[in-house]
Amino acid sequence: MTFKVVIPARYASSRLPGKPLLDIAGKPMVIRVAEQANKSGAAAIVIATDFEKIMQVAKAHGVGAVMTNVNHISGTDRIAEVVQTLDWDDDDIVVNVQGDEPLIDPQLIQEVALTLAHSKEAVMATACHAIHDEASMLNPNVVKVVLDTNGNALYFSRAPIPYPRDEIHKQQIKAYRHIGIYAYRVGFLKQYADLTATELEQIESLEQLRVLHHGYKIAVTITDNAPASGVDTQADLDEVRRILSQQVID
Repeated sequence: MTFKVVIPARYASSRLPGKPLLDIAGKPMVIRVAEQANKSGAAAIVIATDFEKIMQVAKAHGVGAVMTNVNHISGTDRIAEVVQTLDWDDDDIVVNVQGDEPLIDPQLIQEVALTLAHSKEAVMATACHAIHDEASMLNPNVVKVVLDTNGNALYFSRAPIPYPRDEIHKQQIKAYRHIGIYAYRVGFLKQYADLTATELEQIESLEQLRVLHHGYKIAVTITDNAPASGVDTQADLDEVRRILSQQVID
């Protein structure tokens, strides 16, 4: 099984402007992400961006990059443009690795790709891990997923799902936190742009609901370990800098 990785790296960010280019232990963040992706065994790694300086940085570090439309509303749309531009085969598997996750586990990238490769009915795959505390269950920033008997997603929500109506079920509930990493079949990505946006995805602000709404399957792998946090705030950036600086020293 072979797969490719595309890293969407949009320059604009309301909380951390120019986020992909922020320095982490001597290298731009997006390059740190590419280095982690390279450890996954991916056959190709491409940065998908909308900013010329990011293209230049990728070239300087020997990482492939494609300039994409600045108006894409999601990383999936940006990746769909990349596979069209590079004319990848419909049967290829592509993993979407967010450009703000410099600590992402390479094994998780590989695991999501394998999950899709082993699922004949799914057009996408993603990951989740168990929730063990009520605070996470109630937190709208923690996206939850419910699975069917075959390990495919039934629904994603910011609400606490499944919701235990009766007290007796609260200790028995199995709840899972969705991890924002996706694998796609290229043939499906080429169709994605033609799928109409849906009310549910707009209400929940979750683009994967568009896929479920149109009747497609999303396979989900359950991982034992929660992934390292991405970089959304200055505090996140400071922590990642501390971790990677220590690794460089060691």
